[in-house]
Amino acid sequence: MDHCAQPSLLPIEEALARICNQLNPVQGTETIDLHHALDRVLAFPISAPINVPAGDNSAMDGYAVRVQDCTETLTVIGQALAGHPFSEEIGAGQSVRIMTGALVPAGADTVVMQENVQRHGDQLTITHLPEAGENIRRAGEDITLGSEVIAAGQRLSALDIGLLASLGLAQATVVRRLRVAILTTGDELLPAGAAPEAGKIYDSNRPLLAALLTRLPVEVMDLGVITDNLTALRSAFITAMQWADVVISTGGVSVGDADYTKDVLAELGEIDFWKIAMKPGKPFAFGRLGQGWFFGLPGNPVSTAVTYHQLVVPGLRHLAGETISVQQTLTAIAGQPLKKQPGRTDFQRGVLSNNNGVNTVMSAGLQSSGVLSAMAQANCYIRLEAERGSVAAGESVCVIPFDEFIR
Repeated sequence: MDHCAQPSLLPIEEALARICNQLNPVQGTETIDLHHALDRVLAFPISAPINVPAGDNSAMDGYAVRVQDCTETLTVIGQALAGHPFSEEIGAGQSVRIMTGALVPAGADTVVMQENVQRHGDQLTITHLPEAGENIRRAGEDITLGSEVIAAGQRLSALDIGLLASLGLAQATVVRRLRVAILTTGDELLPAGAAPEAGKIYDSNRPLLAALLTRLPVEVMDLGVITDNLTALRSAFITAMQWADVVISTGGVSVGDADYTKDVLAELGEIDFWKIAMKPGKPFAFGRLGQGWFFGLPGNPVSTAVTYHQLVVPGLRHLAGETISVQQTLTAIAGQPLKKQPGRTDFQRGVLSNNNGVNTVMSAGLQSSGVLSAMAQANCYIRLEAERGSVAAGESVCVIPFDEFIR
């Protein structure tokens, strides 16, 4: 049994459910230009104000005709170009030269591709008879007027923005950005760029979190490194809670003599839970802080990254009003033995590859929660169930590919 596994540890699935069940999505909205809307969460559903295409148009370069006339020699009476329609109606025995994307002239019901005709001057002979409606893209074939195009709660992708632009929309109403304050705790921490000192380490957690948070619709307040001092920590939390919807700290949620985070939270807020059956990341805290919320992440950098990705990201996306899909998982063959003790769900860092159609995963290296270099080389988690022990080479395992929220 994992020596860190205890009956009081909360399973990760229950921890995530408790987080999302308590976080009510923020209500504020703003209307913004589309070129600022990438990765913002849509506040209200959008219905199509027009048909796409707006009218019947040609899918080919060729000739617009009446299918009933196609056995005759036809007279070409004009041309239709994209953006420059032919304004008259086609009559019996007539055709119009038409280019891809041009509106089909009134009276025509078919477009014959240019490879299937012979033309001499204004006389046209069709060498391969078409079917009625051939090579015509119908009005509303892509998007029908009044249909829902994008649902509320969708995080807008570049393709979504292109889709909205194709409807003539220049703006979208989105959920306001979350306000997130971040801080790290510990007398041992140095900021990047400082001269090395004996007994000190560089703070990687705050730069890591600040970078990862740019993938979400948030504003960030960086409160820096807070020393292991109850007064300093209380002051930082008071500053954060006056502005932020969410405060994220790293370090200080373990059981050390100088870990004051739980004490300050007990004074200023309320802890829901602070230990989970997860590796890495057992000392993880969640609760209220004033009118907002608090996530306390472990101090080791890999534990910070994994708990942020698996617990904080879903919480923030839910709080931002996003409708979240189920996390993608794959089944892979372990390419080597993997060590594990039963007791906690383990998120080992791996390298996933596909060889001749078979998913294979290898360990990314040392699995210590302090070895960030191995996680930087990984492209997935190897998710080993709480009750599972060590894995032999060739066994099937569950793999979670890294997404944009951790890369």
